[in-house]
Amino acid sequence: MRLLVVEDDDIVADAITRGLSAARYAVHRVSSAEAAQHALAHEEFALAVIDVGLPGADGLTLVRRLRSGGKTLPTLMLTARCTLDDKVKALDIGADDFLAKPFEPAELAARCRALMRRSSGALDGIVTLNRLRVDLRGRCLRIDGAEIELTAREWLLLECLVRRVGQIVPKERVQQAIAGPEHDVTPNAVEVHVSRLRAKLGEAAVIRSLRGLGYRMEEAKPS
Repeated sequence: MRLLVVEDDDIVADAITRGLSAARYAVHRVSSAEAAQHALAHEEFALAVIDVGLPGADGLTLVRRLRSGGKTLPTLMLTARCTLDDKVKALDIGADDFLAKPFEPAELAARCRALMRRSSGALDGIVTLNRLRVDLRGRCLRIDGAEIELTAREWLLLECLVRRVGQIVPKERVQQAIAGPEHDVTPNAVEVHVSRLRAKLGEAAVIRSLRGLGYRMEEAKPS
């Protein structure tokens, strides 16, 4: 698989390239948002690793441009800063994951594998999480083979979270995902829908509430 690395620091870029190459990925490195956009317009990549602090247009601007242009490839943001505001901003503009510098090459490779695995499952329309099998196209949830009936908003909530398993989904994004064309959804109503979905999932999956951030769906630990 070919990965795009967008990093202007030669030393950091070299370390990333060596680490990902050792994990058997083909790496193409550019040093600016403009060069990244050019590469993505002419080549196919499975994932982009993007430094936030790029010269000119920064990494967040690049991700915002990609998402507004319809690009859905997974994006892993790198930054020397790792504040709560940084994380929220990156997730809100469409980034898929966030890794603070310095980091271990093994963790970077693992994060890349996880993002591509989730992206591949979502594209195929089937997401399997231990006891759960979610058919995104057929809108069908099964737990241990048994079909679970969901309301329309519970399904929209599940779809929003299961497409980003292991990632923090901002509450605002969840709110937008389950709102209808004629009906807004209040933050309190989001909590109600999350609670009802949790009850239907039982111990098959976990939906964590993260104060100030949003929600994260996780695979249940084997008993």
